Amino acid sequence: MDTELRQTLHRRGLRMTPQRQLVLDAVAELGHATPEEICTKVQEIAPAVNITTIYRTLDLLEQLGIVRHTHLGHGAPTYATGEHEHVHLVCHRCGTVGEVDADLLDGLAGVLAAEAGFTLDPTHVALSGLCSRCETSDSEVDA
Repeated sequence: MDTELRQTLHRRGLRMTPQRQLVLDAVAELGHATPEEICTKVQEIAPAVNITTIYRTLDLLEQLGIVRHTHLGHGAPTYATGEHEHVHLVCHRCGTVGEVDADLLDGLAGVLAAEAGFTLDPTHVALSGLCSRCETSDSEVDA
């Protein structure tokens, strides 16, 4: 990914800065992370990097297709590397984030395309519900 990013930046007349590398490394390491979490991780190595630099870098990396943002519920979006091609499942009780293959929504995507002329991007949003652990604890309380 590092080489790909360097080549993409070079083609656009940009260079790989230490800050860009740190942000990319933090996103790759943290997985689904908010800009604030990424900033905290980057500041462990480079305390002078501020949140504005993080947001600008994330915007650039997203424009280049290197990272993607996803809305996992209320609050700030989370960022992950571009390879994340899955649907996010967020438990609205305990907050865990699970993942399932995006192909599971192919049927819905087909219906939306046919009936509404809408192309679904299932990797950009999250489905909210109860994880199996919380669902099981509800069942035990009801019994």
